[in-house]
Parts: sequence; structure tokens; C-alpha cells
Amino acid sequence: MKKGHLHRISQVITQATNVFASMGFNVASGPEKESVFYNFDALNVPANHPARDMQDTFFIDETTVMRTHTSPVQVRYLESHKPPIRVVCPGKVFRNEATDATHEAQFHQIEAFYVDKVVTIGHLKGVIEGFLKGMFGDDVSIRFRPGFFPFTEPGLEVDMTCFKCKGEGCNVCKKTGWIEILGSGLIHPNVLQATGIDPHEWQGFAFGVGIDRIAMIKYGVDDIRLFYSGDMRFIEQF
Repeated sequence: MKKGHLHRISQVITQATNVFASMGFNVASGPEKESVFYNFDALNVPANHPARDMQDTFFIDETTVMRTHTSPVQVRYLESHKPPIRVVCPGKVFRNEATDATHEAQFHQIEAFYVDKVVTIGHLKGVIEGFLKGMFGDDVSIRFRPGFFPFTEPGLEVDMTCFKCKGEGCNVCKKTGWIEILGSGLIHPNVLQATGIDPHEWQGFAFGVGIDRIAMIKYGVDDIRLFYSGDMRFIEQF
């Protein structure tokens, strides 16, 4: 790799954290080897919850996993800091699944969360729109759809207008004009309570997005495995 050259994933993480910093968010990190408590239980996903089946997990032992998302950083940060809080946490996550052009056993996420006295869907929409405009340009619009995430209530899926065709329909967005980009919602009261924050006094929102997915969309990469292949012909073309 050329001197001073960043891997494309690192470039996208840097761009994303800079966009969030411009909106007043700090950056936090946490361990990749995580306890079941922080990865699941504290996020309102107890042992018998069907949502655990949605995340194919690498178990190190009965109480330790390779984290399946960056959300445990949210729990750890909320435990050790007093609101109001604005934080993003980028990092690598792991899923025990077969790899193909759009799935890898390791990939990157960035999660944003905000906790204050009064937090609404309007605040969530504003931050998401600001983030996506910062990553893809000012022509981006967003729409919400109902979605299920055990650590949010309500949970919302977010689509953005296709950055390539500006909503007209093309091969990137499968002729719909929209691209599914991230999951979001207001932080579930059980999550706040698990971290010692009174949900009657404080509210919050959180959303997470795949960094690799952003890189694939922005730069026309059609196989996620290329980011981890070590092939310098691929890496140096950026």
C-alpha cells in the first residue's frame, strides 16, 4: 500500500466520523470480544428472545462472544457517562455466516446515539438526513418504514433516494429510486434502565449503518469480500 494511503473502509470511517463531529458527536470505542450481557441482555435481547436467532454469533464460551454489532459500546458508554450524550462508535463486528458478494464474517458498522431530556423522531430524522447528505451529497432525501429492533421503540428502517439516479430508477436501486441504508429508532426504555438512566427523565435515539455497505454504494464495489482480500490491485485503485 502506498505511503499515506488509507484503505477505502478507513476512508469512509474517517469521513463518517467527521460528519458526525460537525454535528457535535464524540467518538467512542469498545472491545470486539464482548460479554453476552453487553451484546444481548442489556440491549433488551434476553436469552429466550427470538431476535438472537437473527444474528449468527461466534461464541467463545457461554458468556463471551465476538460482538455482532457496535451497540454494546452504547451500553458501556451510557453506564459510565451522564446525559446529555451525543456519541458515535465505529468498529468491526462479526457474524457466523457463509460469505458471498454481500455478506462477510467480519464487517464494519458505525452507530450513533443521542440522549437528552427531550428527544423526538424529528431529532432522529434531522441527524440521519445530515449524516447521509454529508456522505452522499445534498440531493439525498430519506423516508422511514416501520421496523423491528428489540433495543428501540419504535423501530424504523430508513431508505434514501438513490445517489446515482436521484430517485429516477436505475440498476443500483433496482428501478425503485430508493436504497435501504440503515436501521434506527428511539432507544427502548429497558435499555436506558439497564444502564442506570431513568427513562422517565431521559429519552434517546440510536441508529446504525454498515460502513462496508456505504463504501460499496459510493464506489460501485459489487463484492464485499474484495475489501478483505488483501489484493493490492483492488486497494490501490482508490
